[in-house]
Amino acid sequence: MTDEKKSAGAGRAERRRKPRRKKLRVLVLMHEDLVPPEDVSELSESEFHRIKTESDVLDALRKLGHEARPLGVRDAVLPIRHAVEEWEPDIVFNLLDEFQGEAIYDQHVVAFLELLRVPYTGNNPRGLVLARDKALSKKVAMYHRITVPRFFTVRRNRRVRRPKRMEFPLIVKSLVEEASMGISKASIVRDEDALATRVEFMHERIGTDAIVEEFIPGREIYVGVLGNDRLIALPPRELIVDGLEPGQDLIATESLKHNVEYQKKHGVRIRGARKLPDGVAASLERVSKRIYRMLSLEGYARIDYRLADDGKLYFLEANPNPELANYEELAHAAAKAGISYENLIQRILSLGLRR
Repeated sequence: MTDEKKSAGAGRAERRRKPRRKKLRVLVLMHEDLVPPEDVSELSESEFHRIKTESDVLDALRKLGHEARPLGVRDAVLPIRHAVEEWEPDIVFNLLDEFQGEAIYDQHVVAFLELLRVPYTGNNPRGLVLARDKALSKKVAMYHRITVPRFFTVRRNRRVRRPKRMEFPLIVKSLVEEASMGISKASIVRDEDALATRVEFMHERIGTDAIVEEFIPGREIYVGVLGNDRLIALPPRELIVDGLEPGQDLIATESLKHNVEYQKKHGVRIRGARKLPDGVAASLERVSKRIYRMLSLEGYARIDYRLADDGKLYFLEANPNPELANYEELAHAAAKAGISYENLIQRILSLGLRR
């Protein structure tokens, strides 16, 4: 065989191994305040931090060869309908985590996409509803015999009535908000007065019902999961704070999650979960898949845990459609599993198309 024929044969084999990817029209939904400018290089670090997910996803889609068009949305679905009818995208990449300023309305946007009969990425309305409500997801977990912290809820305009079995310290969170909204060091309460004050803060300042949980001292562990039917649990990640003072409790506060200067000052980072007790790594993989299925999640999600000092694992919450920025938890974990950022975005697209 001549060198030319060998080269041609090798080329055909390479093409068979790497089939050409179909170029897709991808409509990327995002909040209108988070649409990246044409040139992000002129933004400050904190300005880019706000739009990093939107910018990274658009960049990855274009590197993959797809035609990506951002659409900023605030409080109307008509622009979505017009974009779908006029541009006829192959799929909608959903980066919305609220609508009309309400976190619980994101499921309505996804339901609207289903009514338009257009494929979309990420979680379905049922999964968003079940996972968004932290009390509801814990009740479902308890039915499936998954360990959760003890908890109770306090609806808006209702007084706190702490069950006798709930002992201090407790932690007060929003029932439905994500991204540690409203969580600070003051969220951990140690007496009745502090509990009442913090619940009032959640009702009045954050504007949501409150969930009050038994505070579990220990490590904060995150597990990303990909898939619709066949699931992949990504390597577990752990929240690390180098600047934690002796005796100070580790919690993922709003500043810790979103304030770049705070992160630098206190040495905040996410890394692979190391030196886990025997059997915990296997439990994280198995339980994360169970939680994902029981909450009807699809596409991708992140499951959050506390690993107590005695080695006991507690399910805290599931985050449907978590942050997708490059170098954040999910992308980091995917990279550890051998999935590059562009391939992660392509997988999420493919899962949406196959739904």
